[in-house]
Amino acid sequence: MTSVLYIGNNLKDSRRNITGIAHLGPVLEGEGIRVFYASSQKNKVVRLLDMLYACWKYKGKVDYVLIDTYSTLNFWYAVWVAQLCRMFKSKYIPILHGGNLEMRLKQNPLWCQRLFNRALINIAPSRFMENTFARYGYNNLRYIPNSIDLDKYQFKSRPLHEPQILWVRSFSNIYNPELAVKVMKGLKDEGINTSLCMVGPDSGDGSLEATKSLAGALELEVSFTGKLSKEKWIALSQDYNLFINTTNFDNMPVSVIEAMALGLPVVSTNVGGMSYLIDHERDGILVNPDAEAEFVDAIKILISNPERLKTMTKAARQKVEAFDWSVVREQWLTILK
Repeated sequence: MTSVLYIGNNLKDSRRNITGIAHLGPVLEGEGIRVFYASSQKNKVVRLLDMLYACWKYKGKVDYVLIDTYSTLNFWYAVWVAQLCRMFKSKYIPILHGGNLEMRLKQNPLWCQRLFNRALINIAPSRFMENTFARYGYNNLRYIPNSIDLDKYQFKSRPLHEPQILWVRSFSNIYNPELAVKVMKGLKDEGINTSLCMVGPDSGDGSLEATKSLAGALELEVSFTGKLSKEKWIALSQDYNLFINTTNFDNMPVSVIEAMALGLPVVSTNVGGMSYLIDHERDGILVNPDAEAEFVDAIKILISNPERLKTMTKAARQKVEAFDWSVVREQWLTILK
């Protein structure tokens, strides 16, 4: 039996949406792979020590070490875990998350070379990330997209006479949640009756409070649900007919893939890997970051063109069929088995 140690932030935390480790680990287990995890420790120092201890504990006992790799503080977790893996001659595979990982390639080139060049292979969940790393001279790359279980996402065609907007992300500055409120205000100023529901946990950086304050100042009724389980937000989505993604940095967000699967038309900022996921005006609409007026204009176009809207959402659903686990599983199993 193939066995892996999966290193990532495996926290059960109301402030976090489901991470890569929480999704990929269980589906790999479903394929008969034995998976060990680290770490669920909340304290950052203790978490790092737990990750390093797991590398020692399972050395020689697992076939591979998977490492969720981000651009933030977690980058250094990956660096030190990889160092230990090399010491123990464990085969390790970084999984490249986060739309701003290029920042590390620029600012920490030597550490990146040690981490990525000496890996068995680096998994890029988006063509954007694959191409970014290739530009910096890395060639031990494999594109394997984030996956969903498509059977759980019932496609539904939705009229868009009055935008009922859904936003799903954690409340964090990099995701620019206040822009969603500004878009709602812009539509109302155009005389368009609009509602907005914002789903996601509070990251603790003040974004949630700022967004609520802005909605209050603009006298807008915005629904804030907090963090919802996957099942609950999918059920909630049946009451909405438009999905917006306001982020300033992005890679291959699963929430946008899910919206496309559900038949929700998507208007997103054109940042990071979004242009690799959405073909502008074919299966979604891309606008400039922090551009409230462009969001409003794009939504007005969708309202006035119902046939175009229908064609766009069908094309989006067809595209994300390639992200179903039944397709993606073969790519993972080719590496791990």
